[in-house]
Order: sequence, then structure tokens, then C-alpha cells
Amino acid sequence: MLTIMTTAATLVYDIGNHRYLNITARCTLRCQFCPKHNGSKQIHEYDLSLSKRITADDIIPLLGDVKKVDEYVFCGFGEPTLNLECLLQVAHAIKAQGGRVRLNTDGLGNHFHRRNILPDLSQCVDSLSISLNADTEQSYEQHCRPKLAGSYQALLEFIQQAPQFIPDVQVSAINGLANVDMARCRAIAEQHGAIFKQRELDKLG
Repeated sequence: MLTIMTTAATLVYDIGNHRYLNITARCTLRCQFCPKHNGSKQIHEYDLSLSKRITADDIIPLLGDVKKVDEYVFCGFGEPTLNLECLLQVAHAIKAQGGRVRLNTDGLGNHFHRRNILPDLSQCVDSLSISLNADTEQSYEQHCRPKLAGSYQALLEFIQQAPQFIPDVQVSAINGLANVDMARCRAIAEQHGAIFKQRELDKLG
């Protein structure tokens, strides 16, 4: 198991045979179910707080042997696409060594950057896991508390576009959130050619 610590945070951490990359603390959402909004910045034994902007130079030396892990996953308590330059540089470095890359995202990268970032991601990302978490805009606003106006519609558009660029797309929703219909979440995912994944409330990793 590889665990690389800075003074305050873990940049690279393993769960099972997956190596996770923690590249930003910034997020486009303020999800009421996220541990960081409930007094914790920890997943399993790892402290994911970050006190500085992370660059590719911080991450690439810590990747380790790509042959020893199933995949590298961009996932922390922030939204990885908000540190897009770092994400793309690190992902290209992993692919150059023959590794596999997955991005866990809230699906608001296009909305935040005001352009379609999927062509860029398609060059170095093998799979996407997109958090939907609500089947209506009202329940999305209730649970995910987006910072940008129009976020739910932007998320739906990202889900619709993603399979055109990335061959493996999962869309997830959390079972246990009030006023969220899991069957409707599944239908949203599957009608756009994505695989639906049901997660359970308060279960991380």
C-alpha cells in the first residue's frame, strides 16, 4: 500500500487495488451529505485536507508503478475538474506508462469552464463516474446545493454528452436521500447510454 503524506494531507492513497489522486479541495457543490460539510475531511484513515494548490509536479513523482494497481482514480473531497490542468497532465503521464485512469466527477466541468472539456478528457481518461444524486432539480438543489445557477441542467447535458467521448461512463445516485427516486435516476443514466450505479448513504470508498 502506498500512502504519500504532506504535512497536512494525503495526495495519493490506496483503497483496495485502486490508487486515488487528491488534487483539489475546491468544489462546485456543497452537498449536505458530504463529510467535509459535517466536520470531517477524512476517508478511511486518510486526511484529505489540502492547504495549497496542487500541481502535476506534486502528483507525478508519487504515482508509483502503474503495473501494480488496477487504475488511478481522480477523487478527493473536491471536484477534480476544477484543477483541470493538473488532472490532464497527470492523466497523460499515467497513460504514457500504460496505466488506466478513472475520473470521479460531479459533471459540472463544462459548466464551470464554460466550454466542453470532454474532448480533452477523452485523450487521457478511460472511464467516468458522474454523480447525479437527484432525479429533479428541486431535490438536487436540496441535497447538493450547487454554487452555480443552472447546474442541474448542465449536469444532465454532461451525462448526455459523456458517452460520446468516453467509452465507459457510470452515473451514480445515493440511496437514502429524501425525495430522490432511484428508478428515475437509473432511467436518466440508461437513456443516455451510461451504466447506473446505486450508492448507499454514509458509505464512502
